Amino acid sequence: MTRKNSNYHLKTPIGTALIEGNKNGVEKINILSEAPKALIQDAELLEVAQQLESYFKGELKEFNFPIQLEGTPFQQRVWKVLLNIPYGKTMSYLELSKQLGDPKAIRAVASANGKNPVWIVVPCHRVIGSDGSLTGYVGGLWRKKWLLEHESPAKQQSLF
Repeated sequence: MTRKNSNYHLKTPIGTALIEGNKNGVEKINILSEAPKALIQDAELLEVAQQLESYFKGELKEFNFPIQLEGTPFQQRVWKVLLNIPYGKTMSYLELSKQLGDPKAIRAVASANGKNPVWIVVPCHRVIGSDGSLTGYVGGLWRKKWLLEHESPAKQQSLF
């Protein structure tokens, strides 16, 4: 039996998101490099889209829809730790590697981070370099910076 996937396009401040999933949960969220000619909005993913909209408005800090992550056992372990990084906080790749029990696994952790199919929801953008630098992000460093600033508890205000 083939399961039918649903799609939903959502315009966000960092580009048009393509949400893919089915009745069992969200499988992928990608930001498209170009806006689609026509927006697809399957009703099955409306709740997911509404939660993402609330996140981008600054009203939601934690998602509560089901996700279906397919990956290796190691990737699954990394993604599970990512889910525990609180909104507005960051963790270094080294800290993440240590939490997984192998401080030398930084490259493997970075690779698993880059293969995260539901970025934003599984917050791989919250992982930074040990020196606080923004390193590698599948959506581009400008998006990572935007997301971290969006989640920052201290919003920068203009004096003029």
